[in-house]
Amino acid sequence: MRIQKFSRPGVILMATVVAIITSVVVANATQTITAPNAAYITYSLAAGASSAVITPIASKSVLVMGCSTSVGGVGHVSLFRFLGTEIDWSGLESPGTSASVITSGSSFTAGNHIVWIDYNHDVDIKTASIDTILVHNKAPGTRAGNVTLVW
Repeated sequence: MRIQKFSRPGVILMATVVAIITSVVVANATQTITAPNAAYITYSLAAGASSAVITPIASKSVLVMGCSTSVGGVGHVSLFRFLGTEIDWSGLESPGTSASVITSGSSFTAGNHIVWIDYNHDVDIKTASIDTILVHNKAPGTRAGNVTLVW
């Protein structure tokens, strides 16, 4: 039984075609992954105190997560800051004596509640202005925890 061989130029041509097809497939399968930007803020607030203001990046969605390391609890919102105009948000309050509830809203002024971040609903993130937020403790004692912003 005789096996017919391809000519040398035919083999080189086939190898070139396979290499080109492989390169095209690999190029289309490449995915670019970028690490997100993040800001991590810790707080320890006496009764009735507020943190320093936090300025979320403008014109990008920002995930704002907060928790209490004193009494437990966690809440989060997706937040959008229209530079010099308003702050919009939607997310979940920290569960208290019942299940978590949805929080959402828009603010054009300071002092509006955004999200509870502790189990007792004593510590919340609220608007500090049309461009900034802060953490506020209304509990009778000191509360500690952290807030993370990811964009």
